[in-house]
Amino acid sequence: MSFTTLGLSPHLLDTLNEKGYSEPTPIQSQVIPLVLRGRDILGAAQTGTGKTAAFALPIIHKLISAGGTKQSSARALVIVPTRELASQVAEAIRSYGAGLEITTIALYGGANMARQAKELEEGVDIIVATPGRLIELNKQGHVPLSRIEYLVFDEADTIFDMGFIREVGQIIDLLPLKRQNMLFSATMTGAVKQLSEKILNKPLLVEIDNLKAADMTLRQVVHPVEKERKKELLSYLIGSNNYPQVLVFTRTKAEADEVSTDLTASGLKNVVIHGDKKHGARDRALTEFREGNTRILVATDIAARGLDIEGLDVVINYDIPHVSTDYLHRIGRTGRAGNDGLAITLLSSAEHISWSKIITMLGKNVETILVAGFEPPADNALVKTRGKSLSKEAEKKGKTAGAFGNKRKKAPVQPKFAGKRGPRLARDEDSAQGNSSTRNSAFGNSKKPSPKKSGGRGR
Repeated sequence: MSFTTLGLSPHLLDTLNEKGYSEPTPIQSQVIPLVLRGRDILGAAQTGTGKTAAFALPIIHKLISAGGTKQSSARALVIVPTRELASQVAEAIRSYGAGLEITTIALYGGANMARQAKELEEGVDIIVATPGRLIELNKQGHVPLSRIEYLVFDEADTIFDMGFIREVGQIIDLLPLKRQNMLFSATMTGAVKQLSEKILNKPLLVEIDNLKAADMTLRQVVHPVEKERKKELLSYLIGSNNYPQVLVFTRTKAEADEVSTDLTASGLKNVVIHGDKKHGARDRALTEFREGNTRILVATDIAARGLDIEGLDVVINYDIPHVSTDYLHRIGRTGRAGNDGLAITLLSSAEHISWSKIITMLGKNVETILVAGFEPPADNALVKTRGKSLSKEAEKKGKTAGAFGNKRKKAPVQPKFAGKRGPRLARDEDSAQGNSSTRNSAFGNSKKPSPKKSGGRGR
């Protein structure tokens, strides 16, 4: 199948031909005709499948077919979770609409709000925005959403993972009821399903399992190593293999900074991006990495979604992500568009439980290679732990001898049923010695007969 069979305009076909796109990806070949027919779409696909073109191309086609571009208020809205993805999607839409009077703007936090408001006043056709900044500008009257005809949620699962549930509800309430909706997500969580039921009208499900397709070109390797030697192994792998470009993922922002500092100390030039970095610094870091001015990018999972770095050959998981599905998004940065890729995971003994969940999700084992000189102790290699490292010599604290030979004096055993006049057992024994005619109970305990009641006063 070629793009010429999908019903797109000649101008868009020429643009795609100039970009070297001859055949659509599976999700593009299924989604584009359905969007052109006006149907709502629920798309389930991993990153790197060409989702952006799948919804952008038919929207551009319908906008130019209707005429009257560059309106005072936008007619298409794309909601994305991160500023990096907003910039990337907006740039892709601009490239698809090159030569057309289609104006696209990216709205996200960390950028100059006054400048964004001025661009909106000049008129736009397509808005690509993160939820928080979109609501801010709407409250100030800069983003009227009453004319939106096309609504797209891209990476919907990540939008909810980042806590934008309330903002999503506010945005939907601001939109007109009559519109065409598209929702794309890598995983169908409960929140995503609820959103789809709320906004989609008789949607058609387009499900692309690109994990198996990616496995054909993407090699996955795990290197067991103790946590304390991960930084050393990371530097060794990059230096000894002379990787031209490497994306390193860490779980936390503090860890990203530590890894970056250690790589710099090892003579490996790198840049780092995470949520605490300002927008300008993150943009400069990505530009340096994309242009090849630095060979290593250290990032948290904020970079796992949406980043499209052409020619990236190697991704290294410094540690296991918080959410198992984020592993797929991490390794999805390499091996894109059918190219070869290598995904390396540095696995410590404390991470085997999290790793087993990823293996279950993948449905297959991953190649395990021991790096000479970095092998973990044999007895620790496959031990499941509760988040504690087994690298310390003493896994269990030994008993410390006290002043009395580490012996604790046992407390005396208290007899049962102790009353005001002493333990019952003692009283029973005394009574048994004093009165041989007492009756034995079923359990061998002597029972003192109850005293006779007095017949009256003075008797």
